Amino acid sequence: MRSIALADAWSSGRNNFNLIRLFAAWLVIYGHAWAITGSAGGDLVTHLTRFKFAGGVAVDVFFFISGFLIAASLARNDVRSYLASRALRILPALVVCVALSVFVLGPLLTTADDYWRDPMTWDYLWANSSLWASRYTLPGVFQALPQQAVNGSLWTLPIEARLYLALLVASLLGVLTARRYTPLWAIAMAAAYAFAAWRNPLPEWLANYVWCTAFFITGTLCWLHRERIRLGAWPLVALLGIALLARGTPWFHLPYFAIACYGTLWLAFVPTLPLIRRNDLSYGLYLYGWPAAQLVQQFSPGGPMHNVLWATLLAGTLAAASWFAIEQPALRWKRKMGSE
Repeated sequence: MRSIALADAWSSGRNNFNLIRLFAAWLVIYGHAWAITGSAGGDLVTHLTRFKFAGGVAVDVFFFISGFLIAASLARNDVRSYLASRALRILPALVVCVALSVFVLGPLLTTADDYWRDPMTWDYLWANSSLWASRYTLPGVFQALPQQAVNGSLWTLPIEARLYLALLVASLLGVLTARRYTPLWAIAMAAAYAFAAWRNPLPEWLANYVWCTAFFITGTLCWLHRERIRLGAWPLVALLGIALLARGTPWFHLPYFAIACYGTLWLAFVPTLPLIRRNDLSYGLYLYGWPAAQLVQQFSPGGPMHNVLWATLLAGTLAAASWFAIEQPALRWKRKMGSE
């Protein structure tokens, strides 16, 4: 039950981030199954928290981890290496996934006669591949299903890319130190909280943006304060107790946020879990999870757990192909360019 300093845990070189991200990517598949199959009810996480579904919790964890690790990457790389590193990690697999949707899945499944002439087809290709914006539908594809989106998970990636650039700007301005960053973080969090309370309820797209940004910038805060943060079981137990008392109340979001951040760090460094050092399938599983679930619903409709099982197998296969054929070679290029 003893605590350890986050900085010491990080310096050990051993962490469970890849495993956490892989499980979070699977949680996205699991959490979306009710919407994709048009089933009533919700996943176990929804019932436990009465606040967010499994996919929403997974995305929060993704952004917190990203804020922590990307800040660490920025500390190791110059501007050129940092930008190359981020682009090579995100874009190759994304472009291939989007291209497969447009040039393979779309023509095979569309019911639209003008698929190739419809501007929506090319807008989907350009907007999603460039990270400019998120587009979800292709002409005549999945139109008879409960959800028509070809890939409803892509909305997080433009937000992620913008946060990478914002962090770079913060670094260039010299504010990525604990002393300078902390008051800016506090002001941003307080302003966002006040705005959300004033305009409650926020539109879904804006609420997503606020939540993702809050977790990302808090991940960066934890990186900058890694010498001061200690990881132990007792603080986590205390937070869980507070969350249990606040469950079902308007204040549950506060302990939830603290648990999602502190709990992720604790899971990443304290327990001895199976290590994933080489083959990180989490990004591919995230990219292909939704279209795989849609394909299962198209050709083998069933209940949520039926969809989860077959979508996991299909998306896992595609994720492995993405890793070995696209992502791993791209990471080799990253190392050749001196990026870390």
